Amino acid sequence: MQKILTFIFSIRWQDILDIAFNSYILFRLYALFRGTDAFRVLIGIAFLWVLERMAVSMGLILTSWMIEGIIAVAALIVIVVFRNEIRSVFRARNIWTILWDLPQKQAKTPIDIITESVYELAQQHIGALIVLPGREDLEEVVQKGVPWDGKISSEMIKSIFWPNNPVHDGAAIIRGNRVAEVSAILPLSQRKDLPSVYGTRHRAAAGLAEMTDAMIIVVSEEKGTVTITHGTDLLNISSERDLKRVLKGHLGIREDQTRYLKKRRIEMYTAAVVSLLIICVVWFSISRGFDAIKTFDIPIEYADRNPKLELLTTSATSVRLYLRGSRALLSSIRPEQIRIRIDLSQAVSGTNTFAITHDHLSIPPGLTLKEVRPMVVDVTLDERSQKGFPAQADWAGKLPPRLILVRSIITPQKVELIGPRTILDSISTIYTAPILLNDITRTGKTDAKVVIPSAFLTMKPGSKDKVAVEYEVKER
Repeated sequence: MQKILTFIFSIRWQDILDIAFNSYILFRLYALFRGTDAFRVLIGIAFLWVLERMAVSMGLILTSWMIEGIIAVAALIVIVVFRNEIRSVFRARNIWTILWDLPQKQAKTPIDIITESVYELAQQHIGALIVLPGREDLEEVVQKGVPWDGKISSEMIKSIFWPNNPVHDGAAIIRGNRVAEVSAILPLSQRKDLPSVYGTRHRAAAGLAEMTDAMIIVVSEEKGTVTITHGTDLLNISSERDLKRVLKGHLGIREDQTRYLKKRRIEMYTAAVVSLLIICVVWFSISRGFDAIKTFDIPIEYADRNPKLELLTTSATSVRLYLRGSRALLSSIRPEQIRIRIDLSQAVSGTNTFAITHDHLSIPPGLTLKEVRPMVVDVTLDERSQKGFPAQADWAGKLPPRLILVRSIITPQKVELIGPRTILDSISTIYTAPILLNDITRTGKTDAKVVIPSAFLTMKPGSKDKVAVEYEVKER
């Protein structure tokens, strides 16, 4: 549980943004390319990548190297082989659709394809005869045509009935989403009540409808009209919408747009969740799969010291941290982003020992502490105090042989210093900077700077750092 919590708290906001951005890109690729051949190949490449990661985790060097090469080549093949399909996806949509909008158009069903093709043929006055079988077998009443067994498409239907095609005069039998036969010969109707304008196609359609439960679509070459025959009924269909409705009724398909939209919505939600899970796995594999360790020498910050205490000495001014994390993250970390801060608010006069823990560290998210050296730091504090010391001139050199120093007077005679009590107690006298006797030829006066014996000591506020030295010399 502790490891899980540590991992959760180590996730940076940059990591969340990184995962969300790439998950959305993967989801958009699915939404744009779903159902295409390129998408199926990409699924295969993703499966190869999973195998490559498994080979790496098991230490299979040669296998992982070979799969990695195959993935690189496969990615190039996708771009080259499916470039037209990829171009059509992006060219057919505006930038808003590519980045945000969800494709709402339902994939074309066989009924959509048949309807669209029939009315294109009608507009061009190209005759057509299409049979949609029911439950009854047609083999006994339909003379065998040419076996076709091709997946239905608008281009295929139009090419079958193109006037220069040898099979255009017969009927095309469509079962499900495939064209089963072409150039099939249908039995002619013997009805006397058929309009005289009906030609061979209409009489063949009526003849098959009378003998079976099939539905036949007839496109008139002369008038460009669409007629449906079923049983003894002959219906002139004036719109694509009416034709779709009749065909769905014949095939037992009930239009349920609400159900379709719900199914589509569930599919998109599922795709979004799967995209998020895939990117999370990839991110974890990359960020945690290539862990490294890097050392940082970080200076120690001492904070919140009691103003009445003075920091005298520390056993260490900096510590060496061994941090663990991904190579990419470690390479981007600068020492200024890491801090070590020791709180001295509870420290007392004397030597205080602090064990460096996570509470003293501030490291970027995504990194964990492996080791710290030294692990313990000693900090010596002392109480600040004020004390006066007699001032004494520091004479240096020699007077000329004929002179002798009779007396000297220092003003002020005492120097007040502030600093740690221990250091103040170790001092008895404060000296001035050296005053050269060689330069003295007669009685006089000079200013001498006070030498403070420790960097921890300061002059009392308002005091001057110089004293006046009056001296008297006489002839020997």
